[in-house]
Amino acid sequence: MGVIAGLILLARGMAGYRSLIRVGDTSTSTIASLAIGEVRVSGTVEPAELLLVSLLQSVPCVYYRSTVGSDAEIRGDRSGYTEEQSIGFRVRDATGSLRVFPRGAGFDAPVKFEVEADMVDEAFAGLDIRHGGTTRPAEIDEEKAVAALLTVDPRTPDRPAGLGIGGRRSYKERRIEPGDPITIVGRALPFSDLADPAGSDLSSSSDPLGDDPEVAADLAEARANGTLVDDPAAAWGNAAIPGFGIGRPVVAPSIDAAADHLPLADVETAARAERTFRIAAETLVLAASEEVPLLIAYGLPGNVVGRSQDRFVLGLLGAILAIGSAMVFALSLTGVGS
Repeated sequence: MGVIAGLILLARGMAGYRSLIRVGDTSTSTIASLAIGEVRVSGTVEPAELLLVSLLQSVPCVYYRSTVGSDAEIRGDRSGYTEEQSIGFRVRDATGSLRVFPRGAGFDAPVKFEVEADMVDEAFAGLDIRHGGTTRPAEIDEEKAVAALLTVDPRTPDRPAGLGIGGRRSYKERRIEPGDPITIVGRALPFSDLADPAGSDLSSSSDPLGDDPEVAADLAEARANGTLVDDPAAAWGNAAIPGFGIGRPVVAPSIDAAADHLPLADVETAARAERTFRIAAETLVLAASEEVPLLIAYGLPGNVVGRSQDRFVLGLLGAILAIGSAMVFALSLTGVGS
C-alpha cells in the first residue's frame, strides 16, 4: 500500500512539474497584443453563447467535474459515478476578450463542493442535483426567469446511474465559473484554422456519438471530398438565423410567400446576436493542438505556479515513500526467507 500510494503521489507530482514548467516558462501576453503561436493568457472567465449547469449543485459554469463515491466501493462494488464537461467560453483581461475552445484541454479546477452524506441526509447536505438540460443560455430572458421563479416544479431530479444507490456517499464537484480568475497556456490561431468549432467542447456523457469511429470516418471522408458543409446557412437554412426559433429572427428568413411573415428583432437584439454568434475568420482564438496542449488553470499565474510547486514537492515525498516501502517489503521477505 505504501508503494502504491507513493507512486500515485509521484504521478501527481510529475503532472504538477509539467504544469510548473509550462506556466512558469511562458510569459503572459495581453489579449490585444496576441500573436499566433504558444501563449499564456490570464484574466477572468466570461460566458459565450451557453453555460453549463453543474451536476451536483446546478451552478452555471463553463467547466465541471462531478464525482460520487460510495462506501460500497470499499467492498468491491464499483458503484461510483463521474461526469465531466466543459463548454466554449471567453477570457477577458484589461485589453480585451478572447474565445477559448476547450476540447482536449487539461483542467486544474478548484473543489467548489465536497461533502459526505447518507441518503437520508442528502436534502440537507448542500446537494441540488440538476434536472433538465445540461446547458442554459448565457443571457437569461428576464420575463422567463420571473415566470420560472413563480412556477412550482413538481419534478424530481433525474439521477444518472450511480447517484441513486443507498449507503454513505461522498460528493465532490470541481468547477470553473464566470468571474473566476484563470490562466491559460495554449495555441493562439485564427478561427478559420480551427478544424471543427462545433466539436470543440469537452464532454464525458452528453454526446454518445462523439467518439464513434464510424462517425469520425464519415466526417473525415466528407472533409476530404469537400462535401462537408461548413457554412451554417447552407447546412441549416433558416435555423441558422439567430432568433428564428423564437419567432424574432435578426434577418428576414426565406419562407413561403403564403406564410405569415415573422417580425424582425430590434437593432439591439440583432447586434447582441452578431457579437455572440459571429466569429470572423481572422479572429484569434485559443485551442488545443497536437504541438501545443491546452492548459486551463484556476487562478493567476503566481497561484498556479505555487500549486504546481506544492504538488511537485508532494510527488518527491511520494517517491521517497514508495522507495522506503519497497525496501521495507524487501527486508521483510528476506527475513521470512532466512
